[in-house]
Amino acid sequence: MGVPTLACECAVCTSTDPRDRRLRPSVLLRWTEPAAGAERGNERIVVIDTGPDFREQALRARLTHVDAVFYTHAHADHILGMDDLRPLSFIAAKKGGPIPLYADREVAAVLERTFAYTFSPQATYPTRARVELIPLAEHNLVHGVDFVRIPLLHGEQPISGYRIGNAAYMTDVSAIPEASFALLEGVEVLTISALRRTPHPSHSTVEQSLEWSRRIGAKQTWFTHIAHDLGHEETNRTLPANVRLAYDGLSLPVTL
Repeated sequence: MGVPTLACECAVCTSTDPRDRRLRPSVLLRWTEPAAGAERGNERIVVIDTGPDFREQALRARLTHVDAVFYTHAHADHILGMDDLRPLSFIAAKKGGPIPLYADREVAAVLERTFAYTFSPQATYPTRARVELIPLAEHNLVHGVDFVRIPLLHGEQPISGYRIGNAAYMTDVSAIPEASFALLEGVEVLTISALRRTPHPSHSTVEQSLEWSRRIGAKQTWFTHIAHDLGHEETNRTLPANVRLAYDGLSLPVTL
């Protein structure tokens, strides 16, 4: 629901620590693709999830283009910013094509229904987003980088996490199927949800995510999708040195 949460006056929602102001979770990967005979390669940008705060996040990151978007699942806090891709999609269309949106069948169906004026074959809205739904596969190659789908559970709902090189991004997790741990071998930078300390039917707790972090063996773990139950500084003091709460604007290097 975002932090501060509407109508709440708890200690975290009224905190003056800027790290306690949390927009809905998303991640951006930025790398430079080598270009033959050029001094500088092409900058590539891939986004995972476009929640309702995507526009504000894109402005902060000074996005001038997006090469692709990957979706984890179809809940409102992860898809409702899709329409804010429009100005970026106009740029993409001029350069050669629509922005590809990688989504499983369930996510694609919800996007098509929610944004019928964009995806319907009968859509005539002249400034609709220039985007194209791409079926999500086990391996998804974007400009030379492999986005590996990690099957996860969000309550009883199957959702997708992603491994990119030595990093993995897994939000809204309540369970990790045993087979998925093999896909996470060698992950050094882990971003995983940890909603709060008390149990929730469709989200992991801090302790559950700590246990998964230890099993995966990540050198760094960053908790995301954090409810207003957890204050930033107070919670960090209780965590192992290699585990921290993520915060809006956090930037860190990974190996693709």
